[in-house]
Amino acid sequence: MSVKIDETLTVECETGNYHTFCPISCVSWLYQKIEDSFFLVVGTKTCGYFLQNALGVMIFAEPRYAMAELEEGDISAQLNDYEGLKKLCIRIKKDRDPSVIIWIGTCTTEIIKMDLEGMAPKLEWEIGIPILVARANGLDYAFTQGEDTVLAAMAHRCPEPEFSVRERKETIQNFFISHSRKKEELVEYANHPSLVLFGSLPSNVASQLNLELKRQSIKVSGWLPAQKYTDLPSLGDGVYVCGVNPFLSRTATTLIRREKCQLIEAPFPIGPDGTRAWIEKICPIFGIEPQGLEEREERIWESLKDYLDLVRDKSVFFMGDNLLEVSLARFLIRCGMIVHEIGIPYMDKRYQAAELSLLQDTCMKMRVPIPRIVEKPDNSNQIRRIRELQPDLAITGMAHANPLEARGISTKWSVEFTFAQIHGFANARDVLELVTRPLRRQKNLEDLGPTTLVRK
Repeated sequence: MSVKIDETLTVECETGNYHTFCPISCVSWLYQKIEDSFFLVVGTKTCGYFLQNALGVMIFAEPRYAMAELEEGDISAQLNDYEGLKKLCIRIKKDRDPSVIIWIGTCTTEIIKMDLEGMAPKLEWEIGIPILVARANGLDYAFTQGEDTVLAAMAHRCPEPEFSVRERKETIQNFFISHSRKKEELVEYANHPSLVLFGSLPSNVASQLNLELKRQSIKVSGWLPAQKYTDLPSLGDGVYVCGVNPFLSRTATTLIRREKCQLIEAPFPIGPDGTRAWIEKICPIFGIEPQGLEEREERIWESLKDYLDLVRDKSVFFMGDNLLEVSLARFLIRCGMIVHEIGIPYMDKRYQAAELSLLQDTCMKMRVPIPRIVEKPDNSNQIRRIRELQPDLAITGMAHANPLEARGISTKWSVEFTFAQIHGFANARDVLELVTRPLRRQKNLEDLGPTTLVRK
């Protein structure tokens, strides 16, 4: 089947199997972002092995997460789940004293219908610590959607703005008048409604994006998630929200429907082009005309010249893994690369509408065809297409990297883009560093002469 986006951009669907990390991996970056949290993963020993081995935790580190391992008696409903979780949470409170405990439900809890949502409020009242439930299990499309589930659950705990609904409406109505009066004054921020950004980013990257908006006189009222659970932003009618990652569609839906926020539909701030477009979508919402973005973007492109010379006219194939594929492909096309195919496990066409539009505009600007976009790709079909196209680089999940390398195709793990700092003007260089590393390695091998592996 094929879903029409517009006259030239279509998203195909192959209904293939998902080849991705388990979404409970979101614990590895969320526990570091939310400093006063504790994550309790409720699952089997297999889940524990995954957290220990796949996430590469430092041997001397003491991370703020733990496993609640289900035994046979739990699975067969012969034991009291509530009492077992209560003992663990009391111990967590005593040892760590977190501001919030987040239960991560796994596939097993989903299959045996474990009532985590029913137990959490009662236990929360008993021990006096907020308990959130997020079912970040393997039934999701991509491992990054684990964060989406956690943030959607956390949005329900955000406080409402202190002023009344009537006062909110008056603030919004009077905003444009006050802004027009003050536009000639030297003020740090414009007088505008609240803006909350959602998506987990390292603190320094979040600060960079805050600063970029501050340059446009826009103040960020808060982030979801915040550095501390106790600093969650206020959400409600009259609050504007904007996402920074393409895998947060469930969070966006929650903010719109349950919290009554206004979603700013924008591309994602990945690459100089995406960051500029992201800011340009936010500014008009508050009646502000963007200043100096074109010059700033040009300076960034100029600083990337050494990398652009390496990637220009090189080809890349996205197999699909972390839902960042469209944003990364758009940026690499702008860098001069040829994108043969954009595989993606799941496509929310409403949440990614602005990103898809920017992809189309980028292809028109670069005078290249719009790449084939395949949702839920069949990996067997993709391997055949890769053999035919012989791309210079395949960005893929870890499961397919070594087999492709053995067949002479240079690869890059898509998971590396998830953990790297890739947002904002300042981090565009880091994206190209990841992309060009296998290309530079291949060039070095070719320079060695006859000993280099011949691509089949």
